[in-house]
Amino acid sequence: MKQILLLNGPNLNMLGIREPGIYGSLSLQTIIDGLEKTANELGVELESFQSNHEGGLIDKIHAAFGVKDGILFNPGAFTHYSYALRDAISTVGIPTVEVHISNIHKREAFRHTSVIAPVALGQIAGFGADSYELGLRALVQHLERLEG
Repeated sequence: MKQILLLNGPNLNMLGIREPGIYGSLSLQTIIDGLEKTANELGVELESFQSNHEGGLIDKIHAAFGVKDGILFNPGAFTHYSYALRDAISTVGIPTVEVHISNIHKREAFRHTSVIAPVALGQIAGFGADSYELGLRALVQHLERLEG
């Protein structure tokens, strides 16, 4: 069974409370619960981790080396400036899909750049909580093609 690591960055633990007009009213746990159902349907195992600390996310990425088949990652604000997270993803070489609830390209100018995108398979943004499911499905399809 393929092993997928779901990572969520800073402030995502406050989903449902934080700016619901932008991020929706679902809690992170509700999103994870739905994603676990999708993972079961796709025949993959999902491990979830959220941290407001860059180092915690980097440690999880490093620990995934040789253990996880893919990473689904919402880096939150770290998207725009964390070269350390970018380097961690590049170092482990695990296929990674970047996801965002809001369309970062329609927001403030500083949000338009992702330092993660160049080392990710792709980026899904702007579909609300569905971005996670779309990202998981894309990641699993990619992994299946690698086996094929």
